[in-house]
Amino acid sequence: MASRDPRWVLKDRPSFALIIGLIVTGLCALVSFAFDVLNGAPTAPVEQFFISLILALAPVPLLLAAVLALDRMEPEPRSNLIFAFAWGAGVAVLVAGVINSLNLHYIIDAANLSAASARNIAATFGAPVVEETMKGLVLLGLLRFRRAELDGPTDGIIYASMVGLGFAMSENVSYYIAALNSDQGGIGLAATVVLRGVLSPFAHPLFTSMIGVAVAYAAQRQGSDRVFSILAGWVGAMLLHGLWNGLSSYGGFPGLVIAYLVLLVVLVVLILLVIRDRRRIVALLQRYLPPYEPTKLVNRADIYMLSALSRRRQARQWAKVHGGKRGQRAMSDYQLAATELGLLHERAARRMIDEQTFHEEQRALLECMSTAKASFPASPAHLGAATRGTPPPGYAPG
Repeated sequence: MASRDPRWVLKDRPSFALIIGLIVTGLCALVSFAFDVLNGAPTAPVEQFFISLILALAPVPLLLAAVLALDRMEPEPRSNLIFAFAWGAGVAVLVAGVINSLNLHYIIDAANLSAASARNIAATFGAPVVEETMKGLVLLGLLRFRRAELDGPTDGIIYASMVGLGFAMSENVSYYIAALNSDQGGIGLAATVVLRGVLSPFAHPLFTSMIGVAVAYAAQRQGSDRVFSILAGWVGAMLLHGLWNGLSSYGGFPGLVIAYLVLLVVLVVLILLVIRDRRRIVALLQRYLPPYEPTKLVNRADIYMLSALSRRRQARQWAKVHGGKRGQRAMSDYQLAATELGLLHERAARRMIDEQTFHEEQRALLECMSTAKASFPASPAHLGAATRGTPPPGYAPG
């Protein structure tokens, strides 16, 4: 195999396809925002847009941090996460907004209903189908072109949450502008911000997580089970979305309480899935890494450190204290490469990759581990102790 930087296997560099995709999603976001400006008040559309945009952006860093906190055992490539968020904020919102508007006008004309009644019907029965389909397309794209990145339900939840957060952010801009243009003005805006930005910021991520879990399950399987699981997840996302919109539209305050309870149950179930998935990954590391001990690239101390998020964090802190940012980066690279090595063995065991691909990626990951471990900030005495299975001070105590 031709020699090249082994970090290619960690997939942390933006590709040409990603750059093109971000340009397309960015243009779609600009078009969507242009529609929002045109829908603002005639006297101050630009001011209303920027007020709404700032309010929609305000909770995003906190929400992204909450989602990415679930992605610490085997962090996903940043390029994939960025694209998922951009797809939700650009393409999904624009297409769904156009289709939802057409559906609303059709219902008003065909059923001769008031705008409010037609809006409730469209939100309950039409919007969930359109919006979950547009958000779910990016997950199908990952299954088709980045299947190796879907190592378990956690990955599906992460990507679904990213596209859901992007969608919710852009959609909130429209809702906030509509609130400003309502008769209640600032009071209506405040109520909308509390409802959408404070009380239900994870609604869209939770809806689409049904598809994310199903797609991740399909990535680990072969045959007709894959199609069935994707369809089940898609229907589940639409039903959950429709239930939320229907209870909010027709149920009044009691309906809203029930809707929140349903989302709470879904959130708890997803968190339990993430915890179970972390235990699965730890079991893979403890199963597949010990045979590599003769290479001196992994030992019992390393496996012990890799088996808990708290010990991984402590190892990175130790590396930063003794080796600065370079040492911290080396430890992070080592942890990610070792985790990917365990997952690579699982993919090979499931016959998801051929033998040539396995050996190519195995070699690259081992080279990553070797380069990273050579950069660990430890004295020769400590390195000698580590090769005998004794961790250096502060590295992995216990």
